[in-house]
Amino acid sequence: MSVFITCAVTGSGDTAGKSDHVPVTPEEIANSAIDAAKAGAAVVHCHVRDPETGAPGRDPDLYREVVDRIRSSDTDVVVNLTTGMGGDIVIGSAEAPEPLDVEGTDLAGATERIDHIRECLPEICTLDVGTMNFGAGNYIMANTTATLDEMASQIQAAGVRPELELFDTGHLWYARDMADRGLFDGPVLAQLCMGIPWGAPNDLNTLMAMVNNIPDDWVFSAFSIGQHQLRYVAAAVLAGGNVRVGLEDNLYLERGVLASNAMLVERAVQIIEAMNETIQTPAEVRENLNLTKHG
Repeated sequence: MSVFITCAVTGSGDTAGKSDHVPVTPEEIANSAIDAAKAGAAVVHCHVRDPETGAPGRDPDLYREVVDRIRSSDTDVVVNLTTGMGGDIVIGSAEAPEPLDVEGTDLAGATERIDHIRECLPEICTLDVGTMNFGAGNYIMANTTATLDEMASQIQAAGVRPELELFDTGHLWYARDMADRGLFDGPVLAQLCMGIPWGAPNDLNTLMAMVNNIPDDWVFSAFSIGQHQLRYVAAAVLAGGNVRVGLEDNLYLERGVLASNAMLVERAVQIIEAMNETIQTPAEVRENLNLTKHG
């Protein structure tokens, strides 16, 4: 069996102030992605941030700079951009949900949420297939079925392959329905996002319940967060899937030791090779997933 490693480079969480290794500017994000690729990641999953504040962003110009820097380097890697931004709702409070918290709420239509995908044409972009309470407080990750159908149609028309981010069993159920309606080109690529409050817990029974409901002709990866990230390298491989690590999901290599993206990828390579599995190159991933390389 051969597996590929995805490195989730920076994410949109409040991690930039917790570790100097979390990249913020487009140059830092691109350089960290390139370092991860050199360490063994075949795919780099990128968000962008406000270069001044480190807050999550969705400016297409920032994505363009990140992608251009990666593509102009001498390091080959499959580019995977998020489409998760623009689906954020924060209610006012438990007793007074309206008006919404204007600082935390960021809602955009389907077309706007994938403007940067049409402009940058990455090989892959993520699609969060569902709505859920996300962590503590009043934040809701909002992705209605109508929005998902429209985003999927536009992503398909752009010739980009979606990576279906599945945070719970209902998300997988709806992803299968979307696939049955022809909204994805094959092979379908799924990412099992385990242990994110309050989606699917990362116990092995839940992981295997998800795995056992993935169609045989799909390709999947699985990951968990924090201290469980590196454990899930082994768990994902044992379950027959591929691997994701990176600073979006975990800041530490081990207790008390802050990691870089490259360090987390290197550790994942060690774990996979110790399991006597081989690691796919970017070219192999493109061939196996029938991806189109742009740019």
